[in-house]
Amino acid sequence: MARYRYPKIPESEITPEPLYRARRRFLRQSAGLAVAVATPGLLLRPAAAWQGALNEAPASGLSTDEPLTSLDDITSYNNFYELGTRKRDPSDWAHQLQTDPWTLSIEGEVNKPGEFDLSDVIRPDELEQRIYRLRCVEAWSMVIPWVGFELRKLLERHEPTERAKYVVFESIYDPDNLRGQRRDIIDWPYREGLRMDEAMHPLTLLAVGLYGKPMPNQNGAPIRLVVPWKYGFKSIKSIVRIRLQEERPVSAWEAMSPEEYGFYANVNPHVDHPRWSQARERRIGEPGRRETLMFNGYEEEVAHLYEGMDLEKHF
Repeated sequence: MARYRYPKIPESEITPEPLYRARRRFLRQSAGLAVAVATPGLLLRPAAAWQGALNEAPASGLSTDEPLTSLDDITSYNNFYELGTRKRDPSDWAHQLQTDPWTLSIEGEVNKPGEFDLSDVIRPDELEQRIYRLRCVEAWSMVIPWVGFELRKLLERHEPTERAKYVVFESIYDPDNLRGQRRDIIDWPYREGLRMDEAMHPLTLLAVGLYGKPMPNQNGAPIRLVVPWKYGFKSIKSIVRIRLQEERPVSAWEAMSPEEYGFYANVNPHVDHPRWSQARERRIGEPGRRETLMFNGYEEEVAHLYEGMDLEKHF
């Protein structure tokens, strides 16, 4: 059984988080000053109220207490095929993703559909810091301090009808700016879906930041899904549309390769990917490999959702 091998990142090459933040802050401030000088009278758009609340978001009791993956690793080792297929492509090409202004469409089987500015979607008093394990289907993992709010709170505001059985998510489609979408890697735009009970579970998060700051572009700015008991490809990035419907959707990777990527995508060390084992994983920033946990360690919270299901068949 073939296994992917990734180069190890020496500890000496990892930028300390305070230095990383200071450097990014300096670059942002310098860029803003340059624009203001070059364009007299230009007023920079003020940050939205929710952005100022990110660093003050309370810690959630649903968080893990495991050591965090460094900010440098989280923002430089990504899968975001809209920006390219290599792990560094998202950070290298993050500037291509335009996130301001941003609207989110909520439609389908809801009583209150519409298209909304992101500032009307995010309520600062609902934000929490959630430290979750992230397990990629490629057998690597991270521990990430997201900031966001429960998806169920957004759905409840829009009043799902009795016919709402599934929630479908769609990412931005902008091939003029996003270089990865100029290739037929998948059938763009990227789509994912959850069963309604999965979407309404308290662990299911809409994340808008990490490490107390707005979500970096390469990590799915400005708003993404995080479903910690599923493989990372279910946690769709840069969401522009949420649709509730009665029929089960077909997600993007499932449509392309259904024998490799199932609809449920629950982390399961007992069900291998056709090309590699899922029994162990490589935690980014750590030496060696560790055992993979059923449902990525969230078995107690979510196992009841799948009672009576054959998890080898419904993978």
